[in-house]
Amino acid sequence: MENQIENLVIPQHVAIILDGNGRWAKKRGLPRSFGHKEGCVTVEKTVEDAARLGIKYLTVYGFSTENWKRSSDEVGALMQLFRYYMVRLLKIAKANNVRVKMIGERARFDQDIIDGINRLEEETRNNTGLTFVIAVNYGGRDEIVRAARKMITDGIEGRLTAEELDEKKFASYLDTAQIPDPDLLIRTSGELRLSNYLLWQLAYTELYVTDCLWPDFNKEELIKAITAYNGRERRFGGVK
Repeated sequence: MENQIENLVIPQHVAIILDGNGRWAKKRGLPRSFGHKEGCVTVEKTVEDAARLGIKYLTVYGFSTENWKRSSDEVGALMQLFRYYMVRLLKIAKANNVRVKMIGERARFDQDIIDGINRLEEETRNNTGLTFVIAVNYGGRDEIVRAARKMITDGIEGRLTAEELDEKKFASYLDTAQIPDPDLLIRTSGELRLSNYLLWQLAYTELYVTDCLWPDFNKEELIKAITAYNGRERRFGGVK
């Protein structure tokens, strides 16, 4: 495996849709909450693996705007898990020189969760290793609408003109401002859809889908995805 890694071009930014926690638990006759807990363990390991492989940015889909529609029991369990995980993540980030950033609309969370997110970002902002981006209460369409609202406000207040607006300027209003677009998107559990994830940012991203359920994802699966990425011809819409 080490020789294989040496011959690979490592993508700068990898985005992941962490799918299959519930199915993983169901296959084992366990409640869905067990799948989410095991999925958090996999996130921790993946952050460490990505950092050691030399990936600069890792973005994961933690909780979507649509996830609020799940049962109140499952949402409540996810919020409790998030509270616990934020404490764990701070330790992992400090131990691995990881900078943490959250994207999405955090105002809907309880204040203690918002405080935890702010603390994570503040206490890791000077770390110089991997930037770990977690999308929470995030939806691609919601992000674009929020960006448009900010631009309209700036236009009304004289900070933005129509002539100034181009793709680069628009991107500066997104949650991912100053973060490069993903080179590689990995989706686990075999589903073939974007699920409202990074709709602007994925315009030229290479897609990799695996049947592996997220709790079973590991370094070997990550290297498989990077190997597949190395076999693609990156053209960005042009002709070579």
